[in-house]
Amino acid sequence: RIGSIENEDFPSGMAEHAALDAIKMAEIEPNEIELIIFSTTLPDMLFPNTASQLQQRLEITNHCACMDVNAACTGWVYGLQISNALIQTGVYKNILLVGTEMTSTFNNWEDRSTCVLFGDGSGATVLTRSEGNDGPRLIDSILGSDGSKGMALALPKGGSKAPITHEVLDAKENFMTMDGQVVFKAAVKTMASHCKTLLERNNLSGDDINWFIPHQANLRIIETAAGLLKFPLEKTIINVDRFANTSSASIPSALTEAIEDGRIKRGDKVMVAAFGAGLTSGAAIFEF
Repeated sequence: RIGSIENEDFPSGMAEHAALDAIKMAEIEPNEIELIIFSTTLPDMLFPNTASQLQQRLEITNHCACMDVNAACTGWVYGLQISNALIQTGVYKNILLVGTEMTSTFNNWEDRSTCVLFGDGSGATVLTRSEGNDGPRLIDSILGSDGSKGMALALPKGGSKAPITHEVLDAKENFMTMDGQVVFKAAVKTMASHCKTLLERNNLSGDDINWFIPHQANLRIIETAAGLLKFPLEKTIINVDRFANTSSASIPSALTEAIEDGRIKRGDKVMVAAFGAGLTSGAAIFEF
């Protein structure tokens, strides 16, 4: 669908395009979606949730459930575990999981230590309950968070605790802040640790994994995490050099690219890992 910039230039607008592609790839109709999980850190508006606005854009009329998830850059991985649990327990059959971020709206363009790192983007996936034990499946996943380091990556002003005022705007406190060293150390440690845990408890080694998709924060973090896992960079999906850090959109968009260009094929085992504000973290292994 083609729309004006005014109608598309925000999270639900970007998500519409990604979602339509995902629904088409899944070979289902929009009204077969029973739940929309929308991962976003900076939604269209505080309420209603962005998932319900995407529902309207997709013209889904079956009154499917809609929820937003805010786990920052780890949001898509959080949504993946939530989706799998709801499908495995028989609650839903088809779930649309979206990761969409528009960090440019809250970047301080005078702070070159942060604004050059982030980009806007959207990635969408459809998860469907399969019949039998064959075919694509989530093998295992793990989630975590370390609230003691929560302010290392934060947007402290603009919520109920500190609403936007003229004083906040004048002081330019309505932008994200980051302690790069704390975030770097936590990112590398948690991503590598979570992946090792998943491999060990499923009797897998790095050789069993066809592709590794880490959160696309920056190349140094990706290289360091892959090095700790002794995982080759040639089997690591990287697109941060072209799209920057698109937060929770980075893993689903990188996954889509690798599927479309033929790197990821049916039956491949894919390992993903992410970290984000909170400081949240998570990893998963699935068979495509």
